[in-house]
Amino acid sequence: MSQPALFLKQNVVTEPLYNQWYAWWFLASPMTAPLFVANLHVKIMESFVANPAIHVAALKSPALRGGPYLNLGVDRVGDVKALLERTLKDEALSLQYAKAMLELDKLLATAEGYSLEDLYPRVPDLLRGYVELTYDLNNRASPRFFEALLYRSPFHRESSQSLSMRLIHGDERPYVFSTPRLDTADGSLQVKVPYRHEALDRLFAMSRTPAPVAPVREALGIAEKDADTFAAFFTEEPPRPAPRYDGDGVRVRYFGHACALIESRHVSILTDPVVSYDFPTDLPRYTFADLPEKIDYVLITHGHADHLMFEPLLQLRHRIGTLVVPAAGGGSLADPSLKLMLKQAGFQNVVALAELESLPLPNGELIGLPFIGEHGDLDIQAKLAHLVKLEGKSLLMAADSNALEPHLYEHIHREVGDIDMMWLGMESEGGPLSWMYGPLLPAPMQRKMDQSRRLNGSNAVRAIEIVQRLKPGQVHIYAMGREPWLGHVMVMGYHENSPQLVESRKLLAYCAEKGIPAGMPYGQAEYFLR
Repeated sequence: MSQPALFLKQNVVTEPLYNQWYAWWFLASPMTAPLFVANLHVKIMESFVANPAIHVAALKSPALRGGPYLNLGVDRVGDVKALLERTLKDEALSLQYAKAMLELDKLLATAEGYSLEDLYPRVPDLLRGYVELTYDLNNRASPRFFEALLYRSPFHRESSQSLSMRLIHGDERPYVFSTPRLDTADGSLQVKVPYRHEALDRLFAMSRTPAPVAPVREALGIAEKDADTFAAFFTEEPPRPAPRYDGDGVRVRYFGHACALIESRHVSILTDPVVSYDFPTDLPRYTFADLPEKIDYVLITHGHADHLMFEPLLQLRHRIGTLVVPAAGGGSLADPSLKLMLKQAGFQNVVALAELESLPLPNGELIGLPFIGEHGDLDIQAKLAHLVKLEGKSLLMAADSNALEPHLYEHIHREVGDIDMMWLGMESEGGPLSWMYGPLLPAPMQRKMDQSRRLNGSNAVRAIEIVQRLKPGQVHIYAMGREPWLGHVMVMGYHENSPQLVESRKLLAYCAEKGIPAGMPYGQAEYFLR
């Protein structure tokens, strides 16, 4: 008897996990994942097991949401303790790696500008052959990792990768970076396959093309006892049609945060995918169901968790023609190669674009432009603004660029001329450097130093500097984390007098004074350039 062909429901959340923790770029690279396991996950779990009441009390304060506190009740101590014990056992090599990194840092601290040749035999055995010892021009020693080799080493633990699937009916999701995913009582299903597994493409293709469920379930290794749970994720009801744009000029659809769909009748381009699932809601939005069947290009501006999100990317992998990421040399702990990372995650056509390099597009081109700021003054190469030129029009997706040096934009304008539409993030506060990079630091930073090095975008003064120099025809503020479907990765808690919104209104007022159309879309918006 033939099996019915069914569709994957549009409200099935599929979260990629690493040791039950929500996966982001630092957990996808074997160069950095062990440090996050040892210096963040283990420490948070140990703290919770020792004194869960502190965590429960801390999360009653909105200001501490997003901090290193497990969002679980005291009754979950046993579950966390079991995960901690399993992590200490299964990730023993990761813990050894973290210890070896501290030893290497101490070793390099002894270097005084003389040849590093004699230090190679003293590199911890675990790291030997995976690092090159280097100086910068000020004779400060640091390691450079052979990152590609690490993906072929025991440190690359695909056995730690999995996915958690469940149905959702609203935007509310718990914050993901401070709490492991333990629950199965909510109807969730743990799928133990690596991110690159080809059966995931077959699964997610069913969101638009129906197929029998059993072959996909078997390919994903889902046990017969979980068959009913898995079956609940499918339906006979097809998704609504999402035809490609076939009009004149360029259409831009705002999907929320830094995600925009840029289309001409010849090409479709999606930026920094952060996409809502589809369910009845009072807040209009575009969802996965509104994306075209084939997305010719996906552009990633940088690796931060609200821009490079494995959750939507894995679901779209089978639909993406070319994935464009910022070029980086790789080998630096704070700056993993996004190209290496995404190819290991199963993306076949990944192009690394450098500053002022271009990529031809049908009736246009894509140009990579410098992206300054938002990275706490770290030497990060894997960040890029994108100038999209289509049908004689130009759009700059500037992400969280911060005009620390306004003269940069004078040089850019000389190269590219006036811009028809500019999109700019204005999260002018940002978190301290340690919020994101802390587990990579060999020693804690001084608090004042940490607080001074923010992961922030432009304020009004700096945004106006960019507008004055690039002379855009219209300006749109985005990447603000305001949409409710961002709550699991961003803890913004905006109110009317939040500095980010105050600064944004100042930019909008300046643009109004100068006669420049400007806005700050929320939920969804649509624009045309003709």
